[in-house]
Amino acid sequence: MHELNLKGTTILVTGAAGFIGANLVMRLLKGKKPERIIGIDNLNDYYDVRIKEWRLKQIEKLSKEYPETEWIFKKGDIADRPMIQELFEAYEPQIVVNLAAQAGVRYSITNPDAYISSNMIGFYNLLEACRHSYDDGKQGVAHLIYASSSSVYGGNEKVPFSTEDPVDHPVSLYAATKKSNELMAHAYSNLYHIPATGLRFFTVYGPWGRPDMALYLFTKAILAGEPIKVFNEGKMRRDFTYIDDIIEGVMRVMARIPQPDPAWDSAKPNPSTSTAPWRIYNIGNNNTVELGTFISTLEDALGKKAIRNLMPMQPGDVEATWAGVSDLIADTGFRPQTSVEYGVGQFVKWYKEYYGA
Repeated sequence: MHELNLKGTTILVTGAAGFIGANLVMRLLKGKKPERIIGIDNLNDYYDVRIKEWRLKQIEKLSKEYPETEWIFKKGDIADRPMIQELFEAYEPQIVVNLAAQAGVRYSITNPDAYISSNMIGFYNLLEACRHSYDDGKQGVAHLIYASSSSVYGGNEKVPFSTEDPVDHPVSLYAATKKSNELMAHAYSNLYHIPATGLRFFTVYGPWGRPDMALYLFTKAILAGEPIKVFNEGKMRRDFTYIDDIIEGVMRVMARIPQPDPAWDSAKPNPSTSTAPWRIYNIGNNNTVELGTFISTLEDALGKKAIRNLMPMQPGDVEATWAGVSDLIADTGFRPQTSVEYGVGQFVKWYKEYYGA
């Protein structure tokens, strides 16, 4: 791995108004002092746009406190190739962090077009822009980091999930697009030597979270005295990962530019490394919690019991996720470990303040 000093760089963050994107931008403003941060987001209405606008306002306030870093926001869609090309030509980012994507497993069943547009075409546009950033002797993109997902593990039953496990059986279109991103990035890394790192995030939660996620939906319903939908009768297990741990993982990886793996063996190929400058990491809490237990933790934080409507497993869902993070620890020295009790408590505190609940 090659260490990169983020100070003085230009960093492009797509999905900058999103849950992870906004938190990353604020961490960069407060910590690493890049010269410029460019944020892109299309502010679509997949969930309440007011949450996204509120996040952008927090970024704007913070940027005034840290004026040494220029903050530029552009409303736009990464599926708009001319717009992406113009941004790269105008600002020549050294680091690109792609967090823009159409999220949600269940939504991909009813609205597949959105996933092809953002997750496939949009990502292709970014890869092409990275490729051409080297034209005419320019410095070019030093590191592309992009969000993958624990969903790529699909029907795998061996836990914890390891980046060395094959991930050839996705059970949703969302998962298939994320696996495709990893393959596309590898092809461009191999052909054009673009250093690229994919991050498989595991069930991210915390303050400012997405309103379509279970924690948000459960909190809203419990406070309103309404029943909550508990799929697979609460027996599903998830590796719930607190937002601060996700951001710390992204920051650690961002500064470490992947190099070709000299130990890579084509006879016994490691799916997480390559002869190209390409890497895959899990970022998860390395712990799995039953959904029923998670709900009980939320009940304790709210001081109110849930009305549980037990339901069967939904199409596209998997019974368990659990992140193996040994390579993340070995390469970055970081291990996510925020407890669910702390993380849920922080979310509830934010929720009550934001909504005046």
